[in-house]
Amino acid sequence: MLTPQEVKRALGRLTLIVDTREQDTKAFRKRLDLIGFPHTRQKLDFGDYSATTALDDGTEISLANIVSIERKMSLDELCMCFGNQRQRFVREFERAKQAHAKLYLLVEGANWENVITGKYRSKMSPQALRASLMAWLARYDCQVIFCKAESTPALIREILYREMKERLEADNEQS
Repeated sequence: MLTPQEVKRALGRLTLIVDTREQDTKAFRKRLDLIGFPHTRQKLDFGDYSATTALDDGTEISLANIVSIERKMSLDELCMCFGNQRQRFVREFERAKQAHAKLYLLVEGANWENVITGKYRSKMSPQALRASLMAWLARYDCQVIFCKAESTPALIREILYREMKERLEADNEQS
């Protein structure tokens, strides 16, 4: 059973896990700097970002197969995932579902109004995009978060911090 101080120290050691398929660009490096956690690159079975930490006794606690964030830079990229890349996208979410994992779908530069009114460049109809998004919510129990690109680092940081905190505190309640 962890004390509140041990939980706090473990959260202070949080390390961001970045999927190896994330492209190393200037924007990517800036995002990592703004997230503010040390990071490691490793292949994730699903999603682009997750987290790990170490307890005082050295035990590693990883969210990699429990919680992950899939980031899309626009509705246009999301439309591609629901369109010609759909099979790959389905496989990724199916892996998360089979692992009973929680997947956050973070879409930059978007909001529900843009989805509904078709304010994006893709030729996918607003009805098809809306149907795909709602199907994903129902089928995969994922969380869809729309945000501005500049909010992404803070959201990634907060989601993973809170998910890890909940995990550490839940482990205490089960002990």
